[in-house]
Parts: sequence; structure tokens; C-alpha cells
Amino acid sequence: MNPQLVRLLAVAQQPSRRIIGLMSGTSLDGLDVALCRCTGHGPTLQVALEQFATVPYDADFQQRLRAISQPTVPLEDLVLLNAEVARRHAATVLACLQSWQLTPAAIDVLASHGQTIWHAPRHQHGRAGFPHHATLQIGDGDHLAQLTGILTLSDFRQKHVAAGHEGAPLAPFGDELLFRKPGVNRLLLNLGGIANFTLLPADGGPAQATDTGPANTLLDYVVRQHYPGQVYDAGGQLAASGQPHAGLLAALLSHRFFAADFPKTTGPELFSPAYLQENQRLTGTQNLPAPDLLATLIELTASAVAQAAHHYLGPAPAAEVLVSGGGAHNATLLAALARYLPATCLLSSAAAGVPPDAKEALLFAVLANETLAGHPALSLGKISLPG
Repeated sequence: MNPQLVRLLAVAQQPSRRIIGLMSGTSLDGLDVALCRCTGHGPTLQVALEQFATVPYDADFQQRLRAISQPTVPLEDLVLLNAEVARRHAATVLACLQSWQLTPAAIDVLASHGQTIWHAPRHQHGRAGFPHHATLQIGDGDHLAQLTGILTLSDFRQKHVAAGHEGAPLAPFGDELLFRKPGVNRLLLNLGGIANFTLLPADGGPAQATDTGPANTLLDYVVRQHYPGQVYDAGGQLAASGQPHAGLLAALLSHRFFAADFPKTTGPELFSPAYLQENQRLTGTQNLPAPDLLATLIELTASAVAQAAHHYLGPAPAAEVLVSGGGAHNATLLAALARYLPATCLLSSAAAGVPPDAKEALLFAVLANETLAGHPALSLGKISLPG
């Protein structure tokens, strides 16, 4: 038998696995690298975060990722970037291991989300001749396995789509295992480029999850456009100095996505700069001061999260909200969420033992662990053997 297959079987049968989870989100700010010790699986799973790093992308690479995430791109550019993303991620993993004084041989599995460049659920693409969902992440798993020498799982969203689901959010699978709290409605809110949450009902009912709309993707765009040298609104200070524009907010919220049934998924393909610019044109707000524009987008995110929370929990949703993602550091956004959801207890995911910046990378490590050692119903990701 192929020695790498023998190794794969041995890793699956170990009582615990050292797994590196990789996450590069729609905000395109960098790669999150979470080194996790996963012991057991399913209801017995215990996860210890041993190391974590966020390695920023340089400005040129960020721009190339934004450019490739467009409706029409040169096919060669896409193919080349598929390999380059993997090569960059592999180099980042090796550099992190060196800084942590570890060798690749000390790692059992690499779990890579890849870089989403286009997400096309049926309600979004609307093509009558293609009644299916689709999604595409780049950052080839075979490159990662070959260059790091580590067994690699990647392309987690494809299996979900192949089974008839929308490919997102995937967080509920890990949230269920790590964050369930009997007797308490727990809402795991991720504020990345796109906002999404998992609801773990107090009565023990099944986890429910949905995207809610844009979060950092449009906020960061406005900052880059109006504040040269800045890439995001640190702490929400710029937005805090502005006033939301009611007319623009109403126009932004009139998009068909917000009227669609739950659960639903979306991405920066829909909530793009073009979406913002068109609504500014319709409302005559092209010259709205940047702080007011940021304040309006804060209200958009908070109101959309509240709309979804009301759908699942009623008009006065009482829940413990654990916030993760870059938006967890935006005090102005958190204050807006507190206004829209006054009956909730708003906390960082760190209150449950998971740092907000590490949560998504950690969850992909959990998905890889369950694919290898857990219940066959939770089998996501393609396996790439090194060598």
C-alpha cells in the first residue's frame, strides 16, 4: 500500500491530531493560521489552540485577489493565481512552523479553506438552465501538500454544494461541537467580509445558520477609497464621527437579498462597490462625506443582523451573542448591534475560549478532524497526499 495512505489511516485512528487550520476570508486582509490539538471527535471533541498567527497580504497581492473576483477575468490569470495562492499559503505555513520551532513532521493535517473568488447560490445566479448552487475557492490542495509535506484537506465547500446545499455558512458544523450551551440561546456571529451567524437553540434543537449581508467588505472599500494608506477603520473611529444617511440606508436595504427567505448565503459578488455606488447614484449621495458613508454601512450591517435574529428568535431576541471576525474589534459596529438587539448579551467569542480572530481557522481544523475521524455524515474536503 502507498505509504501515504498508511499514514492517512494512522492519522485517522489516532486519539488526537495536530491540525493547522488556514482561513483567508472575503476581506482579503491576510491568512489566519491556527495550530490546534484536536482530541476525540463528535460529542467527545476537545480542541486546544496551541498557536495562532495572522499573516497580512501585501497590497499588490490583495489587489490581484480583488481583480480576480470579478464577473469576467482572463482564464490564465485565474489558473495561475490558483497555484500562487497555494504556494504563498504553503510558504506562510512553513514560516509559522519555523517561528513556533516545529517541523512539518510534527503536524498531522493541514486544513485549508482556500480563497473564495466567486460564490453563486441559485438565488443569486438566477439561471433557469442551471438550477443548482455553485462556488469556487482557489489555492490548490495538491500544491499545499507537496510544498509542505503535510497531508492536506481542502475544498470543504464543494462537498456541501454537491449534496444540494449552498456551500455556506459551514461554521455550524464546528459551532455545534464547540459552543452548545444547554438552556441558553447562543448566536455565533461572525463579522468578516460578510456577516453570518449560527444559532444554537436553548432547547437543544438543531443548529441554524445564515448569512445576513455585508460587513467589512464595504466598510474596508470605503476606507481604502477615502483614506489613502489605511485599509480599515480601526475600532470604528471614523464611522463614529459620522451620521448615517436614512435615504441611502433605505435604498441599500431594498435589495432583493434582504427580502429573500432564510437561510441564505451571499458574498462580495453581490455586495460589491457597484452595489454601493448604484445606490448612491439613486439617492444623490455620491458626495456624502466618508464618515457618514461609513456610519450608514454600520447601520446596514447591524440592521441586517437584527433582521435575521428576529426571524429566528422573535421580535425581542434573547440570546448570548458571541462575536468573532474582524468586526469584533469595531466598537462602533458593536454599539450599533447592541442598539438593534437590546435583549441580547453581546460578548467576544473569547468568552467561550476561542479568540475572535482565530475562530474560523480553528473551525476548519475541526472540519478536517471530523472528516478523518468523525461521523461519515460530516465528511467535507478533498484529501491531497504529500510526496
